[in-house]
Amino acid sequence: MRIGELAARAGVSTRTLRYYEQQGLLPARRAANGYRQYAESDLRLVLEIRSLAAAGFTLDDARPFVDCLRAGHPDGAACPESVAVYRRKLAEIDTEIRTLIRRRADVAGQLARATEPGACPGCAPTSEGTNDHTDGGELRRAGAARGEARPGRVLGGLVSAVPDDRADP
Repeated sequence: MRIGELAARAGVSTRTLRYYEQQGLLPARRAANGYRQYAESDLRLVLEIRSLAAAGFTLDDARPFVDCLRAGHPDGAACPESVAVYRRKLAEIDTEIRTLIRRRADVAGQLARATEPGACPGCAPTSEGTNDHTDGGELRRAGAARGEARPGRVLGGLVSAVPDDRADP
């Protein structure tokens, strides 16, 4: 098949296929007229590369999987080198998760400190002695209208607003 057909069947651009060829991941066979020619097995290589890329693997990570398929294995993960890449990637993801958990704890701590009584000198204190941040994370000055509680903007809405059941002054 020619490059346009392979691109259409794999759901990628011809430019992507040329890049894979340039990186040594896709064989570069030419017909007598100079056009690139691809085999049905090349479609499987491209699909494997795209699948790995979607999971966060780099093109260098994909090399052992492509080599495994080229060696005739039905699955790119059937070779020890591919399994080693999977294990390394899992370790990287675990490290990222631990980092994100620490960062989340830091942000949650900062949020807790920011909402402690007296933490915001320019905000209107309430009758309970706390600052007035219960309106969805928006800062209010003394005398500003109180809005309805709604999800906060912290962490893309993952931290919900504290319901405000106090009577308006």
